[in-house]
Amino acid sequence: MAEEPGPDLVAWPAEFADRYRRAGYWQGRTLGGLLREWSARHAARTALVAGDDRWTYAELDERVDRLAAGLHRIGLRPGDRVVVHLPNVPEFVVLCFALFRLGAAPVLALPAHRSSEISYLCTTSGAVAYVAPRTHAGFDYRALAAEVRRSVATLRHVLTVEELSELAPAESAALPEPEPGSVALFLLSGGTTGLPKLIPRTHDDYAYNVRASAEVCQLDTTTVYLAALPAAHNFALGCPGVLGTLGAGGTVVLAPSPSPPDAFPLIERERVTVTALVPPLAMLWIEAAGVARRDLSSLRMLQVGGAKLAPQVAAQVRPRLGCRLQQVYGMAEGLLCFTRPEDPDEIVLNTQGRPMSPADEVRIVDPDGADVPPGEVGELLTRGPYTLRGYYRAAAHNARAFTADGFYRTGDLVRATPSGHLVVTGRAKDVINRGGEKISAVEVEGHLLAHPDVLDAALVGMPDPMLGERGCAYVVPRTPGLTLAAVNDFLRTRGLADYKLPDRLEVIERLPGTGVGKVDKNALAADIAAKLTPRST
Repeated sequence: MAEEPGPDLVAWPAEFADRYRRAGYWQGRTLGGLLREWSARHAARTALVAGDDRWTYAELDERVDRLAAGLHRIGLRPGDRVVVHLPNVPEFVVLCFALFRLGAAPVLALPAHRSSEISYLCTTSGAVAYVAPRTHAGFDYRALAAEVRRSVATLRHVLTVEELSELAPAESAALPEPEPGSVALFLLSGGTTGLPKLIPRTHDDYAYNVRASAEVCQLDTTTVYLAALPAAHNFALGCPGVLGTLGAGGTVVLAPSPSPPDAFPLIERERVTVTALVPPLAMLWIEAAGVARRDLSSLRMLQVGGAKLAPQVAAQVRPRLGCRLQQVYGMAEGLLCFTRPEDPDEIVLNTQGRPMSPADEVRIVDPDGADVPPGEVGELLTRGPYTLRGYYRAAAHNARAFTADGFYRTGDLVRATPSGHLVVTGRAKDVINRGGEKISAVEVEGHLLAHPDVLDAALVGMPDPMLGERGCAYVVPRTPGLTLAAVNDFLRTRGLADYKLPDRLEVIERLPGTGVGKVDKNALAADIAAKLTPRST
């Protein structure tokens, strides 16, 4: 049975909101207003590069104003929701800022989403408009748009990218400034099960998210940021991403895809200094760098987040890509942790960073909710000035996802080092129960990735009538001929207990991924379960 919608929005309690304002975390500024400030400060500097298009800050700001006026003219108003389903094109940036200025909220879908996800997002958010390309990467979005229009009663407008330019009048119009505490945008939860929850982010909290992450990452006017991941992804949008780069007066370069053939020429041509990837893409870049024959020497920092980066892979970033690694652990729900530029290699290679803000509150607890001793593994709970207090229209889920005093239950298992850095050890549910012996999938995967013939790996549970579950390793090999016996012999040399060794090996060309760059373990578990199910004849 579907959840009954509860209160649409869960606000920060007044005592916390007042505290964050007094401390200067929330500054009462809107995202649309911030672009106006950035444009005044850096008017003639290049703000955005996409293909042959190069826009200054002044040009970007003017385009935003005109589109906001056009959207207002067709009836969009403060509080309206608009599902934005665009790839990395300049219109994505213009549309988001135009909606910020209107006080309407973009719901940021990912390019890989299809009719099931888009219909759900439109229905759940009560969207009045949906914006998509006509076609992109071989997919025709027009049929999807027609299907969504038929199924979502609240939609008044279904627009293509090409139609956006037709909406913008020759001159802008004065519009009232939205409230800084109102919802600026909706991000999507990054879980690997079910449809995503909607994450409301306010102007106040997301502006702080962007500003503080840009400061931690030391962005400035010399920064050239490559948006390789989808810009609709929180990591690429505001951690510090597109918005953080614009706030620092730098230049954003939009890549059509994160693949080396698309990204490497842009790094060379635009002298890109910073970009962000998820671990599977980082491994792909490391492999490609040696044969691509592209000048990547401008790259100063590679951020890697979205999932845990194995130390064996982390150690290859500097020698293969020639840049500093920054590990990032965080979530669209809020909390961000970064390794810092001054951190020693031991910290950078083996931890996922420490919380960004002095106001981030972190607890590590056991299954009963009690704090674990220092250095022990437990579930991470967090609250702070940019961590949500509740998903949108999800009262029943919120009752499980948050403690009574407002801490968000991340579901991640971590341990804290004496320096306050976090080491992610797995998911609370990413554990295989092999006859009562608990196996952390992340731990085994880290050892698998150390094998010289393994490019990528994932461990999932497979049903077993005697033990309940056994471990199945899905492996992407560097060379053919990899066997289970050889893999397990290697794992034994690394000191892994026998009960943690995979019981089965599946060799595949690539691991399936979710829309936000995580390995789709549901697909792998379903695949092995199907292979183990006897077929009737």
